[in-house]
Amino acid sequence: MALAGAPSPKRPRASNAKARPVAAERPIARVVVDLGLPHLDRAFDYLVPAAMAADAVPGARVRVKFAGADHDGFIVERADNSEHAGRLSPLRRVVSAEPVLSPELNRLARSVADRYAGTLADVLRLAIPPRHAATEKEPSPAAAAPPQRPAPGAWAAHLHGAALLDAVARDGSAPRAVWSPMPTADWSDLLARLIAAALSAGRGAVVVVPDGRDTARLDAALQRLIGADHHVVLGAELGPAERYRRWLRVLRGSVRAAIGTRSAAFAPVHDLGLVAIWDDGDDLHAEPRAPYPHMREVLLLRAHQAGAAAVVGGFARSAEAQLLLETGWAQPVEPDRATARQHAPHIHTSGDDYEQARDEAARSARLPSLAWRVTRAGLDRGPVLVQVARAGYLPAMACARCRAPALCASCGAALRLTRPDGAPECEACGTVASAWRCSECGHDRLRAGVVGVRRTAEELGRAFPEVPIVVSRGGGRTAADEDIVRDEVGPEPALVVATHGAEPVPSDGYAAALLLDGTSMLNRPGLRAGEEALRRWMRAAALVRSRSAGGEVVVVAEPSAPAVQALVRWDPGGFAIRELSERSQLHFPPAARVAELRGAQQDVDELLSLAELPEIAEVLGPAPIDDVTVQAIVRVPRAAGTGLAASLRAAAGVRSARRSGESVRVRIDPVDLS
Repeated sequence: MALAGAPSPKRPRASNAKARPVAAERPIARVVVDLGLPHLDRAFDYLVPAAMAADAVPGARVRVKFAGADHDGFIVERADNSEHAGRLSPLRRVVSAEPVLSPELNRLARSVADRYAGTLADVLRLAIPPRHAATEKEPSPAAAAPPQRPAPGAWAAHLHGAALLDAVARDGSAPRAVWSPMPTADWSDLLARLIAAALSAGRGAVVVVPDGRDTARLDAALQRLIGADHHVVLGAELGPAERYRRWLRVLRGSVRAAIGTRSAAFAPVHDLGLVAIWDDGDDLHAEPRAPYPHMREVLLLRAHQAGAAAVVGGFARSAEAQLLLETGWAQPVEPDRATARQHAPHIHTSGDDYEQARDEAARSARLPSLAWRVTRAGLDRGPVLVQVARAGYLPAMACARCRAPALCASCGAALRLTRPDGAPECEACGTVASAWRCSECGHDRLRAGVVGVRRTAEELGRAFPEVPIVVSRGGGRTAADEDIVRDEVGPEPALVVATHGAEPVPSDGYAAALLLDGTSMLNRPGLRAGEEALRRWMRAAALVRSRSAGGEVVVVAEPSAPAVQALVRWDPGGFAIRELSERSQLHFPPAARVAELRGAQQDVDELLSLAELPEIAEVLGPAPIDDVTVQAIVRVPRAAGTGLAASLRAAAGVRSARRSGESVRVRIDPVDLS
């Protein structure tokens, strides 16, 4: 085995005299071995036996022997010579001759690994689904003829919207846009028209959305517009056979558009002309497995390498999207301010001076009188959405006297109530606290600390006994809180109580919406608390009818908060400008590059000592996270981000080669940085 490099003047010899004859042409296969060890993150050379010469094509899956054990790998290249002048091991077996690792995908995976201080093997596990042998033998259908280019539709109401469609439909053009749809716009229809414009010119498209509900909505929009023969849906919810079948259709060119969640970002689409991501601020776009890439960055890297159009869209605008605009990398596509305000619902704040004079409890009440008034009026016209921050019944409790958080006496975690007739129990260890007493004041009575979606629905049901209650919730952690997500609701009056991301799509828009628990959302620890609150509010408010159609929204939060003011003005761009400016002053992403290191104290210290960090790097910590784990933050200017990732990757390689201690988790620009 040897690292691929300059050709040797001699052909390499087989590992023993009785070895099988090698291939007559290009007898060297350069193989990426699935090892996942940083110091072995490179291609190794193997001999190609003559019997395997036809099947051992670049991109094929193979089995090889490495350090005495068999491992999976991919052939990235066939060559005539190797720089290794000694003996080479032969390939053990060609698992599949299907060229699943294309040169474009290999280049993208290498770039992602370098960007996030990871290994190529880790990225390829995310990019290429496991093989399903029976499915691989099935022929894929022939590609359908390109569809006709659709009409612009609602794109015509966006500044530069029609020009974006024109550019996407023009071969060789690579426009880059940050897209903010008009309030009440059907984002899925707009994305479908963008995809269809690319397909009409014979160009491929990859679109990534946060979750399965968004995928289903975009899938339905595409089928209505151009039929079902031009795209596939890729997602983790598919079984292994069906997922691989659809992935092979893309690889073999049967379809040229792939939509779905995170895994779709790596879909091997031919003649790629468009990449797009919807709601890029959603943390579901951040991969929870090493090397923890964010799909927005993956798609932007892909657009750069393929010369494809790139569109970053969402009702709210992330600081990362704003940076693309400020650096000139992308241009805005959005409605003008007058049009946006015209189509937005009428948004009220519950704690302004007028409401406080009318209702002294307006700032502190979870459901102030304004919310009740808007709800009653809205129910005369159609369904009313009530957005709640937490699943469950009472997910957190407090002392009724001193308001101190109620904690478990066994482990110190928070107590919760899962049903109205139950006893408080620990959310971590499940201990029932039937004889609880406050550790601060000794009181034995509890009150609600945080109200969940089921308790909210119960209270509203008592207040509006004649109105149907529809509950749509996700994120439950107990059997009682099992996810029940409704996709759609009709135009009939109803109270729709939903957690974030589980809001059903109304057939004719919501008459009104209540956005509860805003203060707790804004006060959450974390760099992105305000940005995340505005993103969730704007997604919900976009489901409400326009002001001219009587649509109203009540946000229960401090009215002076920047996120609340941005919602009232429907100004995602202004909020993003402010957010990026503040992060620039504090040297936080995306204005700077940050690496989060987590592990045991001695392991983090060793990694930092081995890393040749840029001179301008700032190290914060290590600081303890728990009894065994510490966290260190390394911060550099954005221009030094590549050097930071390379130095940490090299240091991890040294530790891996030494077999030194336990591994340290390295995350570059984590979305949950606090």
